[in-house]
Amino acid sequence: MSKSIDDQILIKVRKAKRGSLFFVSDFLHFGTAKAVGKALERMVEKGEVSRVARGIYARLETHEMFGTVYPTTEEIAKAVAKRDEARIIPTGVLAMNVLGLSTQIPLNVVYLTDGSARTIKLTNRTIKFKKTSPKNLATIGKISGLVMQALKAIGKDNVTGEEIKIVLKQLEKEEPYRLQHDIKLAPEWIRVIMRKALKSEEDA
Repeated sequence: MSKSIDDQILIKVRKAKRGSLFFVSDFLHFGTAKAVGKALERMVEKGEVSRVARGIYARLETHEMFGTVYPTTEEIAKAVAKRDEARIIPTGVLAMNVLGLSTQIPLNVVYLTDGSARTIKLTNRTIKFKKTSPKNLATIGKISGLVMQALKAIGKDNVTGEEIKIVLKQLEKEEPYRLQHDIKLAPEWIRVIMRKALKSEEDA
C-alpha cells in the first residue's frame, strides 16, 4: 500500500537532524503545493513539526535546561537564501552587532539580497529581505562586507575613533586578497578606514 503524503513527509523530517528547517518546496515530489501545505498543517496540529513562520517549518531542538530551541534569524535567513539561490548580507544594527560595534540585538533585521524582496514575520521578530544592486553584494570577504554595511549604518560624520579601532581589529581576521578586492567597492570614506587594515598587514 502506498504511503500517504503525511507519512512520506514525516519520514523525511525524522531523518533530518534536530533544528533543520523545511519549506513546502522541499516536499513537492510527494504532491502538489496545496496538498503538501495541508499535510504540514496537519503535522503541526499533531506536534510532529513546528511552524516557524508562514511557509517555514522545523524539527525543533530541545535543550534539557532551556526547553525548545527555536532557530535564529540568521539560520532562517540563510535557509531562505539557500532555497532561493540568492546572496544576502546583513545590514544596519545587525551588522554592527555581529562586529561588536553594538550590544543591541535587533528584533527586526534587514538583509540586502539579489533574490526576491520579502518580509518574514516570526513570533516577535521580523526578517526583511531588501532588493539591492549587484554591486552591494559583490564583496567576497565576510568581515569586510559586514564592515562596509556597519559603517554605512553609522555614517561618515558619526563614526568614532573607538568604532574604527574595533573595525580594524575585526579586519585583521580577513584574508588580505579579499580585503583588497572589497576596498574597491566601498565609498571613499570607508576605503580610507579599510586601507589602514591593509597597511597594518604589510607592517606585520
